[in-house]
Amino acid sequence: MDTADRSDAPVIVVLDGPAGTGKSTVSREIASRLGLSFLDTGAMYRAMTHWLLQHGVDVDDADAVALASVKPVIRSGTDASGPTITVDGRDVSGPIRGAAVTAAVSAVSAVPEVRTRLVELQRGSAEAAPRGIVAEGRDMGTVVFPRADLKVFLTASATTRAARRAAQLGVDDPAGIAEILADIERRDAADSGRATSPLAKAEDAVEVDTSEMAPDEVIEHILGLVRERVAAVPSR
Repeated sequence: MDTADRSDAPVIVVLDGPAGTGKSTVSREIASRLGLSFLDTGAMYRAMTHWLLQHGVDVDDADAVALASVKPVIRSGTDASGPTITVDGRDVSGPIRGAAVTAAVSAVSAVPEVRTRLVELQRGSAEAAPRGIVAEGRDMGTVVFPRADLKVFLTASATTRAARRAAQLGVDDPAGIAEILADIERRDAADSGRATSPLAKAEDAVEVDTSEMAPDEVIEHILGLVRERVAAVPSR
């Protein structure tokens, strides 16, 4: 892919958006097709949350979280074919997807000291990616990589996202789906309402509503945007 072969500067593509829009799946596939690194920043916040829970830190106590957040060694592998996430050298890719972490991650993510530390790690990952990176999260385009070559803001209705999450989890009863929907709406409110680096669409981001799109359609659409946008980026 010629986009990834540019020698003048690494390519930075960022995808932001609320939970359940397919950011991870889409970002990873785009990175793979372009031959770029991949960064799941949500996994980093989940890894931090998992460590705090495992060490008995009250995640609702922002001061306690801030003090403890400097302790874990979090490393995010950026190989799109097999991304990894470790804490203190231990693979936590499974545990960070559990219900306890999901319920607590928004509170942990709202702590400024946590965001400051992880943003530094995220930028370091991009600097270490010579060909460029595709990064997904909540504040990639607004805070972490404000000068990204392409910023995409993925959206989808809450009901659509709840249905997708239910399908992933094998939940098919109305009560279970309603619970998933309520959790998504809670996370949306927490992520958009936090004082530090809230979920928001960057002014120069391209909004893509995935409600009526299959994953392959989303991927092809964004690849087209990458080709258009990066081709127009002057040498730096």
